Amino acid sequence: MSKILAVGTVAFDEIITPFGKTGKILGGSASYISLAAQKLIDDIGIVSVVGSDFPENYLQKFISRGIDISGIEKLENEKTFYWKGRYHNDLNRRDTLVTEVNALAHFNPVVPDDYRDAEFLMLGNLHPALQKAVINQMKKRPKLVALDTMNFWMDTAWDELMQVLKLVDILIINDEEARQLSKDYSLVRAAKTIQQKGPKYLIIKKGEHGALLFHDKDIFFAPALPLEDVFDPTGAGDTFAGGFIGRLAKLEDIGFEAMKSAVICGSNLASFTVEEFGTQRLENLNKTEIKERLQEFIHLTQFEIELV
Repeated sequence: MSKILAVGTVAFDEIITPFGKTGKILGGSASYISLAAQKLIDDIGIVSVVGSDFPENYLQKFISRGIDISGIEKLENEKTFYWKGRYHNDLNRRDTLVTEVNALAHFNPVVPDDYRDAEFLMLGNLHPALQKAVINQMKKRPKLVALDTMNFWMDTAWDELMQVLKLVDILIINDEEARQLSKDYSLVRAAKTIQQKGPKYLIIKKGEHGALLFHDKDIFFAPALPLEDVFDPTGAGDTFAGGFIGRLAKLEDIGFEAMKSAVICGSNLASFTVEEFGTQRLENLNKTEIKERLQEFIHLTQFEIELV
């Protein structure tokens, strides 16, 4: 079975929504990516950094699920990356209340030897120079390199971002980020512009309105499953990325048809994450629940029509 290497933040989140609030809980892109991918494939490693305040029981969440944490560096006398945010009533808008970079400011990613031959590399949202440094440590080019980024890096590290985009196969961003990156409001034209920058495939996430997959002239749209309760959307995007890369690694296939099913698998897992705070729902999710909800996606998207 193919190996997955997930690179990103392992962090503390503190979340306030109209439905409640948390203290410091497990968060970070690499946390959601790895916990989601683990629902589909076993061989997963994390590269990240935490401070000496990061509790052992949080690390055990990964270890108990067979996720390799040898690439998580713990820096003594440093604190773990911390983010605190408040969501508005519609949950589509949020305010960042606190961001403490802490140990992440000293992050120098080192890929463990056991994962330098990983076939699937998922680069979570980090400075583009760090993402490029990870790619350069791989023994050979992975079968698939996927990357997430955000508006902040487009504003502050444009040149580095353009360099790393030339090295990746697929870019996973949201609609706002796609428009900023392409300088075009039309997502179809934006996709063409972005693919010219390097990524052969592009996924544009539209939150509760689903996701678009682009490759050359091919376009696939996957709806988001309508949910009765959305509790905390914080890790939905990273869960999507983990489910997506996990499905491709399980299939050992990176063709467009495989990616279409991977988009559905990512959307499926993300639909669970938003139902509880943090990683809690994802941690306790079982295969029966995954299969049952996947069937709901099938019913949602299947139809028959007579062409006249």
